[in-house]
Amino acid sequence: VQLQASGGGLVQPGGSLRLSCAVSGISLDITDMAWYYQAPGKQRELVASSTYGGDTNYADAIKGRFTITRDRAKGMVYLQMDSLKPDDTGVYYCNSYLIRSGAEIWNYWGQGTQVTVSS
Repeated sequence: VQLQASGGGLVQPGGSLRLSCAVSGISLDITDMAWYYQAPGKQRELVASSTYGGDTNYADAIKGRFTITRDRAKGMVYLQMDSLKPDDTGVYYCNSYLIRSGAEIWNYWGQGTQVTVSS
């Protein structure tokens, strides 16, 4: 399984970015997906998740500003980031996972993509 994240960059506060995650080696029909971010000097945190059944979940700090979607045919997962704030600055990671009955079935990570929100 390979996850290739892209789309990061430098953006001004209030701006938008769309992160992409190219997923290969596993079908988006069977895996849950998530985006995490890691701010400088801090632990990695969950930003948004999407189950293969279509349910989504968002961290409180980004609700209403970020949207996670998937294109099953293309094997792509996206994170649309709007109204960006300096606190959103960090490295964003794509994650493929499946947990059933409390047990981790799989957990794959891609490399990160840097997002910097600054004027």
